[in-house]
Amino acid sequence: AILFVITLLACEGDYKDKKQLSRKDGAPFAEGKNINLKYIDSGKVVTNLLAPVLWDYSNFDFPFREFPSGVEVHFWDEEKESIVTSDYAVQYEDTNIIDLRRNVVLITSDSLVLKASQLYWDQKNQWVFTDQPYQIKFKDGSYNDGARFDSSEDFTNFISRKNQGVQIIDKTKT
Repeated sequence: AILFVITLLACEGDYKDKKQLSRKDGAPFAEGKNINLKYIDSGKVVTNLLAPVLWDYSNFDFPFREFPSGVEVHFWDEEKESIVTSDYAVQYEDTNIIDLRRNVVLITSDSLVLKASQLYWDQKNQWVFTDQPYQIKFKDGSYNDGARFDSSEDFTNFISRKNQGVQIIDKTKT
């Protein structure tokens, strides 16, 4: 009986470790295809994420979700729609940072168009930034080409480094 109890206790372990052992090294916890995820607040759809493939690595010590075939995300704020697309994306669960890569395009509801090879979005701090070249075109025709930038997610607080562009100034408002 004592031998049986020792054997039973020796086999006990953390359930998470057992699940990890049953998978190949580096394998995702879950996989999804043709993802159409909607976030609803107060009865209204405020975000819609579309992705051909999702790999969920929430079983890792530093959990994340990977979108190897890209994403298309629609955001609505008071009936105004903004869209961001990229050919690849990673959402880090613990830090609430989304890393968008390759052919990143953001079109805001007020017709701002941002193009970059990589863009980070810090959801918690409502901040976007990149250390890669980017281009922003504004509704009025002005534009900014730069090496990197930091900005609030609504682009009201924008800091650009090593940039050039054209700024159109309305003299009637001065």
